[in-house]
Amino acid sequence: MTADAGGASASRRSRLRAYQEQLLEKMQAAKNGAGASVAQLGLGIGAARYLVDLAEVGEIVAPPPLTAVPLTQPWYLGLANVRGNLLGVIDLAAYLGLPAAADDSGGAPRLALFAPKLGVNCALLANQVFGLRQAGAMERDGDSLRDADGNAWTPLSLAALVQEERFLHVAR
Repeated sequence: MTADAGGASASRRSRLRAYQEQLLEKMQAAKNGAGASVAQLGLGIGAARYLVDLAEVGEIVAPPPLTAVPLTQPWYLGLANVRGNLLGVIDLAAYLGLPAAADDSGGAPRLALFAPKLGVNCALLANQVFGLRQAGAMERDGDSLRDADGNAWTPLSLAALVQEERFLHVAR
């Protein structure tokens, strides 16, 4: 590796770390009720946009290498080691039978880790993280919400998801 490549890599890590710290601070402020009333995190999963309650999200991380688990459902992508914790990684779009995202989404894939209080070592693969969203400022449109830019958002409860028997049984 050249010195320039190493410097560029360190710079990217530094920017990513700063972004993650800012996002964590905003998430903590939202959970504690400080600052603006922000309660949801916007995630791009498959070709859809979802709003997830911040209290149900542990953190957002870049996906580490996955270890495939034989004889599991196609939507169960495998196991990831995140700081010594093994997490099952789920492709929610495949789980819901939705089309995959186009490769031109512009975002980097991330894992949205379930909050420890949900009692499941699990993460969702998100093809894009849109950041904090205020659902209260959106218009209701049937079962979804529509933001000022016309984007449709579907509320997603991770707590309800971990109660689904099919979600908990990953074996074929």
